[in-house]
Amino acid sequence: MNSPTLPILGAGESGLGAARLALQNGFVPWVSDAGPGKEVFREEMTALGIAFECNGHSTEYILDESEATGFAIKSPGIPESNALVTAMKKRGISVISEIEFASRFARETDEQIIAITGANGKTTTTALIAAILEDGEQDVACVGNIGTSWARDLADRDIPARYQVVEVSSFQLDGVTSFRPNIAILLNITPDHLDRYNHDIVQYADAKWQITAFQTEEDVLVLNAEDELSMERWTSSTSARVVAVSTKKSAEQLRLHLKKNGQQPWGVAGVSADNQLETFTIHIPHQKPFTMTIQELALQGKHNLYNSMAASVAARVLDLRSEGIRESLKQFDAIEHRMEFVQEVNQIKFINDSKATNVNSAWFALESIKGPIIWIAGGIDKGNDYSSLMHLVSSKVDHLICLGEKNKKLISTFGDCVESTHEVDSAEAAVALAYRLGMPGQSVLLSPACASFDLFGSYEERGHAFKSAVRSL
Repeated sequence: MNSPTLPILGAGESGLGAARLALQNGFVPWVSDAGPGKEVFREEMTALGIAFECNGHSTEYILDESEATGFAIKSPGIPESNALVTAMKKRGISVISEIEFASRFARETDEQIIAITGANGKTTTTALIAAILEDGEQDVACVGNIGTSWARDLADRDIPARYQVVEVSSFQLDGVTSFRPNIAILLNITPDHLDRYNHDIVQYADAKWQITAFQTEEDVLVLNAEDELSMERWTSSTSARVVAVSTKKSAEQLRLHLKKNGQQPWGVAGVSADNQLETFTIHIPHQKPFTMTIQELALQGKHNLYNSMAASVAARVLDLRSEGIRESLKQFDAIEHRMEFVQEVNQIKFINDSKATNVNSAWFALESIKGPIIWIAGGIDKGNDYSSLMHLVSSKVDHLICLGEKNKKLISTFGDCVESTHEVDSAEAAVALAYRLGMPGQSVLLSPACASFDLFGSYEERGHAFKSAVRSL
């Protein structure tokens, strides 16, 4: 009997990872990309004998083979509204994500899947959980939206990693039909990628909520108690045990507050202050409370406190040692491109926050910096509403440097709030100008609030260009 052909749309990391995993599991992958595809991926497919096409889709062939196999795999960058995807669904073909496909091969015995999503903080939290597990000498895979595709990691192993820490985006969650993490973490739901969701925050929230759609009462869902869109979905649409996390209330205050709202969490985590020291505490059934002083955390700032707390909840649910968790939280290094200190030149600090591709991420960055700021922002505006940044820009930002092709909206919004506005078309020009404008004690912050694709191939490329320019000063 011939092996079934499995069409895979998109020849990037996600698509190629899915193709490698398909090849190992009795499928004949056929990869199709509307664009030229990266040379490195084309070479890898050729070496593996994986059939592929670029610069367009063989529509009828893909439809026929998908119908015969029963499903196809779609890379996250391809929207649900894509014409070929729409045609597949009209024929009753299931179009799944690489995350969904990988999840079907991720468990052989007692492997644990920890999945993290959210508009902001998911990469940091994913890396932090993986670091805690690695420090505890556990067998860990750190995969998904963070870099290496989950499918590739599974294809490269003889058996799945004992702990699989998976960063998942809303685009990846759009295509799940059975994905069930043992621990799911939903950090926050704030406006991002709304152009993909008809500018409807509810549609975006529903996509994020798919992280818990197939969880059972054996699983755990970690929720941000301050996130209204998450909390209003909790009671009606998850079977998981919920751990509610607050950075504004103590654990006991949070439990009482939720009880008044008719919500009964399985566990809680909150923050309390004593003698000028702030401590967060986690209460989970059948375990001693976990406590840690916030000042000891390697990741400082309000935007990172919830990330550290959520990671700690996951670690305690997995029954890792409290002492080991604390040591990991004390020593963790910030991830690249997320509030990454680059260098100080003549008492001017340069900070790379290129991963801040939405307004909320930029808000956290601006809020966390002490002292005056030269702000480098701009790129592809995804329908941004900058009003939430107004008070921070007015009180903290001296100069705004717009790094992008279309800067009119940024300049019109903040032009009257800062000493000067400028437009540049390269990271080198932005850094050189910031250095000329800078004074001792100021921070130069690259936190674009926008996607990078007008001038750069990715936020990583933008961040690397920024860091290279700083180091050349």
